[in-house]
Amino acid sequence: MNSMTYKGYFAKINFDERDSITFEGETVAQLTEDFHNAIDHYLADCKNENHLPAKPYSGKLTLRVSPGIHAEIAAAAAHAGKSLNKWVADTLDQAVHSH
Repeated sequence: MNSMTYKGYFAKINFDERDSITFEGETVAQLTEDFHNAIDHYLADCKNENHLPAKPYSGKLTLRVSPGIHAEIAAAAAHAGKSLNKWVADTLDQAVHSH
């Protein structure tokens, strides 16, 4: 199930077992303020519950593959007209969103 309706209202469901932080705003300033408040609230809750907060990710991923696979990935990226980084990022994105 990836959506629900109730009394004519629709909700899109994105289930994630990890901690979830939500925020909203009608302007960029309100959105930014509510985002900051939501993060502060999350970190305070984690501290109060003696729970380690989820680790923020940097977006950098180091992989070790065989030289042969590396060459095949580089060839696939070149064939697609993409940089190696762009090809790998796109391929991983497709893999995690294909289910």
